[in-house]
Amino acid sequence: MTAIARHPEKLTKQEGVTVTAGDVTNEDGLAAAVAGHDAIIHSVKFLSTDVEKVISATKKGHVARLLVVGGAGSLEVAAGLLLVNAPNFPAEYKSEALAGAAFLERLRKEKVLDWTFLSPSAFFAPGQRTGKFRLGKDQLLIAADGKSHVSMEDFAIALVDELEKPKHARERFRVGY
Repeated sequence: MTAIARHPEKLTKQEGVTVTAGDVTNEDGLAAAVAGHDAIIHSVKFLSTDVEKVISATKKGHVARLLVVGGAGSLEVAAGLLLVNAPNFPAEYKSEALAGAAFLERLRKEKVLDWTFLSPSAFFAPGQRTGKFRLGKDQLLIAADGKSHVSMEDFAIALVDELEKPKHARERFRVGY
C-alpha cells in the first residue's frame, strides 16, 4: 500500500505502508506514483483537486479503480434538492460541497474508468467502530433518531469493503446509521 502526500514527513509511519511525495495537482507525477497499483482511494479536498487530472492520472497509471471519499452535500434531501442547496446548509462548507457535487457529476460522465464515490451521512466524525450501518444510493440517510450520522470508523469499513468486494462500480453510494 502506498500513501501519497505533499508532505510525507508529516505522516506517521505504519507497517505495510510506503509513503511517497506527490501532489494531486501534478498529473504526470500522480500517474507515476500510482502506476502498478490496483486501486486509488482519493481523499483530498475537492477545492484542492482537478477532477480531470485525477481521472487522467488514474488512466495514465493504468490503475483499474478509483474510489473517492465524497461528501454529504451532494446527497438528495428531497426530489431534485441536494443537501448543499438546502436553506440550512452551513455557509462555511458550501464551496467544498459544491465542488464535491461537480466532481461526482464529472465521474458520472466518465465512459472508461471504473469509479466509486462514497458519501458519508451529514454528521461525520470520529466515534465507534460498530460494523452496523446502512448503505444506499443518492438520498441523505436519516436514522430512527432523526439524525444523519456515521462514524469515521464505520465509513472506513464501508470503503474497504467496497475496495475488496466491489458492489458499486460506476456509481455513488452512501453510508450511515
